[in-house]
Amino acid sequence: MESNRPDLSGKIIGAAIRVHQELGPGFLESIYEEALCIELDAIGLKYVRQYPVTILYRKKPVGEHRLDLLVEGTVVVELKTVVEFDPIHFAITRSYLKATNCDLGLLLNFAAPTLAVKRVGREWHS
Repeated sequence: MESNRPDLSGKIIGAAIRVHQELGPGFLESIYEEALCIELDAIGLKYVRQYPVTILYRKKPVGEHRLDLLVEGTVVVELKTVVEFDPIHFAITRSYLKATNCDLGLLLNFAAPTLAVKRVGREWHS
């Protein structure tokens, strides 16, 4: 799947752009999530909504979090409706990447007049 990742992220971003063009800014994240899922279905991408991730500490579960979307089992997609991205959004997305063992995350902000998109990579530590 490594070689398909740029193409996959491009398809996801294209779907999000179509949603933003149709709906515009101003709705709740849940509205954009629903609309984005309709677009992902239309282009044949598999996804899981509100994907549950068990958070481990010293190999013991300490809690659970839900991702907005996990697309094709490899891309974490987080939807926002904020004035602008905050550094915490990137930190949280990197934590999700680590917890899911995924390498790529997409932050999508639907509140801006133009859809804001940021690709987030996993930080690797030895």
